This record gives sequence, C-alpha cells and structure tokens, in this order.
Amino acid sequence: MKFLPISLLILALATAGALAYDPSPLQDICVATNDLESGVFVNGKFCKDPKQATADDFVFMGLRNPGNTSNPLGSKVTQAFVQQFPGLNTLGISMARIDFAPGGLNPPHTHPRGTELLVVVEGTLLVGFVTSDQLNNTLFTKVLYKGDVFVFPIGLIHFQLNIGNTYALAFSGLSSQNPGLITIANAVFGAKAPISADVLTKAFQLDKKVVDHLEAQFWYDNN
Repeated sequence: MKFLPISLLILALATAGALAYDPSPLQDICVATNDLESGVFVNGKFCKDPKQATADDFVFMGLRNPGNTSNPLGSKVTQAFVQQFPGLNTLGISMARIDFAPGGLNPPHTHPRGTELLVVVEGTLLVGFVTSDQLNNTLFTKVLYKGDVFVFPIGLIHFQLNIGNTYALAFSGLSSQNPGLITIANAVFGAKAPISADVLTKAFQLDKKVVDHLEAQFWYDNN
C-alpha cells in the first residue's frame, strides 16, 4: 500500500481547516443557552415551511414612496431588511431607499455586517468613507451625480450629504439580510445607559461640560 507524503497530508489538513468556518453573525448578539424552553432566537430568522411560501413573501412595496425628510437631518432611510422583507431570509442581501432634502445628511454611520453599494437616482451627493487605522483613517470621498455608483466597504464609517439645491434620492444594496446600523453620534452620545463622561472627555479631548451637553441632546434616528 502506498502512503501519501507527509507534506500532502499536512496540506490536506490545513485545507480542511481553512474551509471549516462558523456562520457569519446575522444579529448583534446571540448568547448560547441550554434552556430549550427560553431559547427562542436563532442566528437570523426562523423559516416558514417552504410549502407554505407564496409569491407575496418575495415582494416588498415599501420603497415606492418618498420618505419624510422633515427632520433635523433632512433625510430619511427606508429599509428593506429581513425585518421588513421576510423573503430575504438566508439570502445575504437587502436594500434601502434614502431621500434627501436640500442639504440633507445621512450622518456618519457603519454597517457592521454588510458592504453597501449606493446608486444616485436624483440630485448630487457628497459621499465618503474613512478607513481603519491600518490606513491611518484615510478619507475617501467623491461627489456623485445621477447614475453614479459608489461602494462603502463593510464595517467602515461612511456618510452621504446632499450638496445640491434640490431633492436627492439614492438606493443602496447591502450584502447582508440584516447589515446592522451604528450611527456614530447616536451610539457615542446617546447610548443607553450613557457612556461615562470620564471616558468621553478623554477619548474626544473635550471639556466635561461639552460632553454633558452632547449627552443631553436628542439624537434623531433617520431610519
């Protein structure tokens, strides 16, 4: 009987290890439990019996109408994530509609579980994202016009600002059924419970009065 060379055996084991992986998280937290009675969540959503699925499960009409931009940010994001569109479950994709009043801003935020591909349908947008410290927090920014497309890599802070004098509209595709959303200002200064002022004064090099003022603000969510 012939035996494989030890180098090939090592390569085979390494390859098997590389192909084995845990599923990507589809929600912020998923703590394990041995209590089957209370364990009602899964990594994602439960599936209905495929034999009971209908065409209506695979259509979402919530992106037809303009979002209400009469708010402090002048923008409105309408999500078509798995929470709103159950047919997306397990498919690894979602969408959003973003309406902008003149000067409207979709503020700096990140999607921890998804890359975003944005296309401008109307108006002119200033968009950008900031890299991690690996690239010294470099800003990549561009002015987009109707028909232009821009990609925001997964997990990186990004924004969109309507720099035109008219209404603007964009649609985004995201590489997760539930990409998540962390709006930076809301998360830092509007956390529940509040982050210690000692932490924020040191992190942002701000006077405590400024931190107290920021934490006392109402941080609007345009989603």
